Amino acid sequence: MTATPRPFNFSAGPAAVPEEVLTQVAAEMLDWQGSGMSVMEMSHRGKEFGAIHEAALRDLRELLQIPSNFHILFMQGGGLGANAIVPMNLSRGGAVDVVQTGVWSRKSAAEARRYADVRIAADSATPEGRYESLPAASTWQLRPDASYVHVCSNETIDGLEFQQLPDLKALGSDAPLVVDCSSHILSRSMDWSRVGLAFGGAQKNIGPAGLTLVVIRDDLLGRALPICPSAFNYQTVADNNSMFNTPPTFAIYVAGLVFQWIRRFQYAGKTGLAAIEQRNIDKATLLYQALDGSSMFTNRVAPEARSRMNIPFFLRDERLNDDFLAGAKARGLLQLKGHKSVGGMRASIYNAMPLEGVQALVSYLKDFETQHG
Repeated sequence: MTATPRPFNFSAGPAAVPEEVLTQVAAEMLDWQGSGMSVMEMSHRGKEFGAIHEAALRDLRELLQIPSNFHILFMQGGGLGANAIVPMNLSRGGAVDVVQTGVWSRKSAAEARRYADVRIAADSATPEGRYESLPAASTWQLRPDASYVHVCSNETIDGLEFQQLPDLKALGSDAPLVVDCSSHILSRSMDWSRVGLAFGGAQKNIGPAGLTLVVIRDDLLGRALPICPSAFNYQTVADNNSMFNTPPTFAIYVAGLVFQWIRRFQYAGKTGLAAIEQRNIDKATLLYQALDGSSMFTNRVAPEARSRMNIPFFLRDERLNDDFLAGAKARGLLQLKGHKSVGGMRASIYNAMPLEGVQALVSYLKDFETQHG
């Protein structure tokens, strides 16, 4: 029998995992490296999982060039959970400034209000409530007593991305920057000199849902409110090397395999994260060029704020939406329907999406416009 090619999965998350990683997971499912156990059956305190855990920590630190004065924590809770865990650990019940650039930063602000005095430092919403641009950092209204400033560096739903993280010191603020980087972590390098804490759910670029990565500067540990559960207290988690409670072991294992995949990835004469980033640039450029050159499809985000990972687009005649999705599915192009809060379409082209997948989508866009234009 001839294997049927896998379709291209444009899901925003849980999202596609590199095929060779899935193949390795399948091969090791019943017996991890001669241990006689599946990773799902291992004690998180045993030597087998200990080796998996330490390798994942080492590879992630190397890939993102995380400085030694940052702790890497493998936690649970996802992005929504982190929106509560962060203020419980860092706000001290005081002032928190949030830059609203889309649906996710709005959710972060709403959750943080349960634990802190939240003020919106900037909001780039249009009069219609859409997010199509990023507010210039020079317009941010930052309080001198803010315990931290929160940004979502890539808005998964609205399709906006900070091409550079803001420099709060240049804005006159000594507050640490907290970055929700869930939907573009490991798609590009990060400037850790500008970051106090970064967090992200794994289910976009890293692996299965259930794992949340937290990278926190050492001096920000030990600030948790008394109401913070011990399993979510960053100091406690750091002191126990993410083993205070049972971590999401299988998700950590798969994440570690993805880290290894990125380390050996090659593209355009580059290796590792630099190669991944270059391919992401090429994929996004190809799709945006097709949308910008179309009379049927449109992307509303300002060019300087466009995400490389999540590309929302709209048919000018929305009566064709169902036909478009049906035709896409027939071609093996899956999960292109936009988020219910904004409508339209969305192509999430995370690290695991090959260039061929974007080329197939662009070809379909052109064919659909020819047939229905």
